[in-house]
Amino acid sequence: MSDPAKAPPSGAADPSAMKTSILLIDDQPMLRLGYRMVLDAQPDLTVVGEGGNGLEAIALTTELRPDVVLMDVRMPDLDGVQATERIVASGSEARIIILTTFDLDEYAYGALRAGASGFLLKDAPPPDLLSAIRAVATGDAVVAPSVTRRLLSQFAHRLPGGPEKPDGPDGPDSSRLDSLTPRERELLIEVAHGLSNAEIAERLVVSEATVKTHVGRILGKLELRDRVQIVVFAYETGLVRPSG
Repeated sequence: MSDPAKAPPSGAADPSAMKTSILLIDDQPMLRLGYRMVLDAQPDLTVVGEGGNGLEAIALTTELRPDVVLMDVRMPDLDGVQATERIVASGSEARIIILTTFDLDEYAYGALRAGASGFLLKDAPPPDLLSAIRAVATGDAVVAPSVTRRLLSQFAHRLPGGPEKPDGPDGPDSSRLDSLTPRERELLIEVAHGLSNAEIAERLVVSEATVKTHVGRILGKLELRDRVQIVVFAYETGLVRPSG
């Protein structure tokens, strides 16, 4: 029989339900162990499962419905890019952080296009890992837009049409731009150039709250997941050009 004195007050939230749930996907068990030790030591985070390839990532995401998936990109059977595509296409609300060995990894680039919310280097210090997970769990992007822009600039020539496209937005997604107001299109370009809400507010002489509202509307109208996807969209429609 349970001790009434130890039971949570009626109507109180279960502390375990308040934690951000995390799924670890990496084909190296020792790396997963290291991540688990760091994450499970945090009062607000909990690891709910592990897998070693993309197929397991898809199955476990469906079964466990984690808030965040830490996803390696180079794995057997099914890589992290393909797994990310399928998870996003399924309508899952899980946010995906890509784990990569190289700062400008083509796999990470592909995963961002597939719908990942950002990427981290595998040797990132624990505080960076923790802050990234917490940021993604609240709907933000892990990677600063400027870093995402640099990554896309490196590989943008691989986009359909690439930098050789004629000036002006075109491409398969350009018709979606018609849903935006001129102000929203202006903000989209500023976000894609890597500016923060505060920087955009200063440049356009509006409040930061107004910028945040506009960004939210842009995400909704274009059916994008986060700011990283705004940057990707801007490249694919030709609104932003690769540097160099």
